[in-house]
Amino acid sequence: MEAAVLRNSVPPDRTAPFFGFVWAVVGLAVGVSAVSLLALPGELSRLPLAFWLMAALAVTFDARPFSPHAERRSMSVFPSICFTFAIALEWGPGPAIAVQAAAVLVSGWRMRYAPWRTIFNIAQYACALAAADAVVRLVPGDGFGSTGRLRPLDVLVAIGAAAAWLTVNHGLVASAVRLRFGGRWWTRIRQGLGFELLATGSLLLLAPVLVAAARTSPALVPMMVLPLYAVSRMARLSAEREQLARQDPLTGLANREALLAEVTEQVAVHAELAGKQAPGGQLALLLLDLDRFKHVNDALGHAVGDRLLVEVAARLTTAVRPPDVIARLGGDEFAVLATRLDGVADARRVADRVVGELVDPVPLDGLPLDVGGSIGIALYPEHGADFATLMRHADVAMYDAKHRGDPVAVYAAESDHNSAERLSLLADLRRVLETGADDAGEITLYYQPQIAIATGEVVGVEALLRWRHPRRGMVDPEELIRVAEQSAVMRLLTRRVVDDVVEQLAKWSAAGLELRAAVNVSVRDLHTGEIADQIAERLAQYGVPPSRIQLEMTEGALMADPRRVLATISRLDRIGVAISLDDFGTGYSSMQHLRRLPLAEVKVDRSFVLGMVADADDAAIVRSVIELAGALGLRVVAEGVEDERTWRLLHEAGCEAAQGWFFARPMPAEDLVTWLARYRPVSPATRLGAGGSGPVGAERPGSGARTERNGGPDEQDGDRAARNADPAGTRNGDPTATRNGDGAGQRGERPGQPDRPAGVDAPTTELDVLAAPVDPAAPVTRPGRPAKAEAAARLHPSVE
Repeated sequence: MEAAVLRNSVPPDRTAPFFGFVWAVVGLAVGVSAVSLLALPGELSRLPLAFWLMAALAVTFDARPFSPHAERRSMSVFPSICFTFAIALEWGPGPAIAVQAAAVLVSGWRMRYAPWRTIFNIAQYACALAAADAVVRLVPGDGFGSTGRLRPLDVLVAIGAAAAWLTVNHGLVASAVRLRFGGRWWTRIRQGLGFELLATGSLLLLAPVLVAAARTSPALVPMMVLPLYAVSRMARLSAEREQLARQDPLTGLANREALLAEVTEQVAVHAELAGKQAPGGQLALLLLDLDRFKHVNDALGHAVGDRLLVEVAARLTTAVRPPDVIARLGGDEFAVLATRLDGVADARRVADRVVGELVDPVPLDGLPLDVGGSIGIALYPEHGADFATLMRHADVAMYDAKHRGDPVAVYAAESDHNSAERLSLLADLRRVLETGADDAGEITLYYQPQIAIATGEVVGVEALLRWRHPRRGMVDPEELIRVAEQSAVMRLLTRRVVDDVVEQLAKWSAAGLELRAAVNVSVRDLHTGEIADQIAERLAQYGVPPSRIQLEMTEGALMADPRRVLATISRLDRIGVAISLDDFGTGYSSMQHLRRLPLAEVKVDRSFVLGMVADADDAAIVRSVIELAGALGLRVVAEGVEDERTWRLLHEAGCEAAQGWFFARPMPAEDLVTWLARYRPVSPATRLGAGGSGPVGAERPGSGARTERNGGPDEQDGDRAARNADPAGTRNGDPTATRNGDGAGQRGERPGQPDRPAGVDAPTTELDVLAAPVDPAAPVTRPGRPAKAEAAARLHPSVE
């Protein structure tokens, strides 16, 4: 949006061609008007009163031109055009050019134009009037209206002259703008053409009426003031309405519509700069969302909240340089359009200035209110080439900043959960769930055994989702759930998993295997209550006892809407379906949930279990959870058991069951049956026997089972994925985060392997194929041997 200094400035790299064009137009104007202007002094004494009235009105009206865009003076309408064009038709170009020059001098002074701009405006009007006069002279006869009355031919001549005037004037202005700011020629020609035809064309076509009035009586000339004033007034009212439509009524800042127009215009300008590799070829869209604003509204009322927004708007205006645009998009959301940047560093400096302005509290009614905000940055052209894309990416970056607790974040594709690639993945997932299309891949379930620590018996399995995509191979489970959980596809996914698991339980039961299967569910499933009806229906259909299926929910899902979640799990409890609280300790739920909810089990999160050996704090947390659950009569399952020491520590702490790579990797249902046939329960209390073999999950010798750590190609990255990709984020982060919030990772394998605590190595080999029981009384290490190597040697003599 133009300021006075901008209207008079020229980019340094365009100075020479622009001013070369300006002085060329001035020279052309002098050439086409010199003869008529030299003859003017001799004609002044013969000019009638009507001329002098028109000249006075032209200068007077131009002292205050009107503009439909109050902040874009380049779009202003000058009523003097009507009078000077009438003078040109009636008395020739010399008097018209002189009066137009006087009017331009007055308007240029009022609008604070630079001298070069005023001179150029006089020259452009002189050329336009000369072109109009040339059309008039083409008509045979003694001149315009030579018979005393205007004939139809005279009207046609006036229209032709007006067309010539518009063509020359608009062409010169568009060329000057093109040389000054860049852009394509045709774009600059089209810019403002409609407005020019309507506004300026109307004034030009009024000129023949003014000529007719002057010929009838000079007294009729001043009567044109009222119609012109009415037109001017209506234009001003229209401009004010348009301005209000483009302005936020509370803060006076630009609104979304105005920001859209400005971004569209600036993208075109910066595209030209970028094409020429000129400096300042980037722009940035900054999206600001205030923190804790809802608290102010709730505690102090909307009136105070409105005053706070006005103060924030004032501070933003101070922080941002004049060429840039500040807009309020609604509520407590603001946007800043920063132009002529040279990279991310420049954009961050703008954001830092904004953050700095919001550091100090805002005093309202004697109460200092702390105002902070999160800012997301999207740059043109790296992050988008249009308003919609830049806005969406800035929004993604803003929420990324909020999630990380940082004041500023720049858009990163990996933070965008709604990218085109993920939308395509979501569409494929919907197709494979609805139609089973072969070209969309195959959905299968893997099962990981859960082992009773005290006896070594398999007490159940956890169902884990797998999707083999035809182009991407095995899709990472974390990404799969992140794609689905925010859409209606999650409901389809839940139905598919429940159906497959209950059907599989029926098959196992028919084969003599009585297993309990655990299924992860998301917050969406628990909100609707539909899952209770579906499970009851499927259990009855396949004749499976309710005790054979267990649902796992996270603390984040519980906290999202406790009332609706409690209603759903209470129905499931009445059916006889057990409920397990998954990833316990990583969210924000209070202890009262363990007391109030109909829970049967809690699962200790693997981020604590993995560190038990090396981290005393993690071990203390696990023991505390086990003691608390035991006091409440709840079963405890530990996830992520990957070595013998952890297995023993869990047994000493009284943990009932565990799962992890120490026992078995996730496997398809068919492989699980084979694994169970070879499995021999072994407890931590089993003593080493002569020539014996294997502690946990032992298989009979000669079974030929694979011992590779990473499994076959079907496993890929998903089998080793951990449910919590970032231990810091899961233990201290937002409960609405990926796994611990709305069920990210639910029904999928653990999505990413967390960093192990210092000193905890990865298991040496696959431990679901072991040989001999381990003597718990035997020392864990022998002198001079690392603990991990000693444990591996005792479990797998072949590794030596």
